[in-house]
Amino acid sequence: MTVYIDPPTWPGHGRMWSHLISDVSYEELHAFAERLGVPRRAFERDHYDIPAQRYADVVAAGAVEVSSREVVRLLHGAGLRRPKGRTQPRGSRSS
Repeated sequence: MTVYIDPPTWPGHGRMWSHLISDVSYEELHAFAERLGVPRRAFERDHYDIPAQRYADVVAAGAVEVSSREVVRLLHGAGLRRPKGRTQPRGSRSS
């Protein structure tokens, strides 16, 4: 199992955020997030939003650090990218 996280460089709600993704399946991603106690409400389309203060915990649990550009490339390559407005990815690996 490999999941990936980008640096916490995304501002929102007075915090900085990272994106946690899988390049295999949403099931893999949900299982990893659940083990860390990340609430399902943090899942947005194709990734989990992770606040900066949890970044080190997520990496220590096994997430691989990659750039934000790499997150998008990995999602596209796996067919898991869900742009805004699309609820199901092309190819239908559902969550």
